[in-house]
Amino acid sequence: MSTVAIVDYGSGNLRSAAKAFERVVAERGSGEQVLVTAKAEDVAKADRIVLPGVGAFADCRAGVLALDGMMQALEDGVRRKGRPFLGICVGMQLMATIGRENGEHVGFGWIAGAVEKLRPADPALKIPHIGWNRLDIARPHALFAGLGERPFAYFVHSYAIAGVAESETAATSDHGGRFTAAVARDNLFGTQFHPEKSQAFGLGLIGNFLAWSP
Repeated sequence: MSTVAIVDYGSGNLRSAAKAFERVVAERGSGEQVLVTAKAEDVAKADRIVLPGVGAFADCRAGVLALDGMMQALEDGVRRKGRPFLGICVGMQLMATIGRENGEHVGFGWIAGAVEKLRPADPALKIPHIGWNRLDIARPHALFAGLGERPFAYFVHSYAIAGVAESETAATSDHGGRFTAAVARDNLFGTQFHPEKSQAFGLGLIGNFLAWSP
């Protein structure tokens, strides 16, 4: 049986993410085991890996590093073995080189870029950015297949990865200025938005992730 490991490092949106994956698996009848785990050995054996995230960059980074062997398991499974990886919200931000929320904090370094605070050109636009925004798909990708050209997705964030290479930018959105909404390279995919809160579009993306063979 194929296993999807959702890394539990104390992130706030863990249960909603797990429920969304379980729903998609049930509807597809594909039989994957959705495993919420804080154990490095589970992640090391998983066929697909999901890193959710809500909160501050440094706190989430510290949460991952506090789990014995977890960073090594992620590096081995994702970087060396090429298993499909999905980072959600701060889980995507942790893929960056550096995070600049309350100081400078080293990220995983999987995607070149810096996590910077959103600074809308229109001062009437609030931060954090909360709600539905249209995505502009930068290039075709298996996780966007069949989901429309400019779908809406649900965001809750104050920061986003800046300086991402065009070749690794999967989608952008706008909140008083363009920001990176999704990144992709090889077996890596990250979403600044929350698929688990993005209704039919988000469930479709999760289904695509479960079928993805990068």
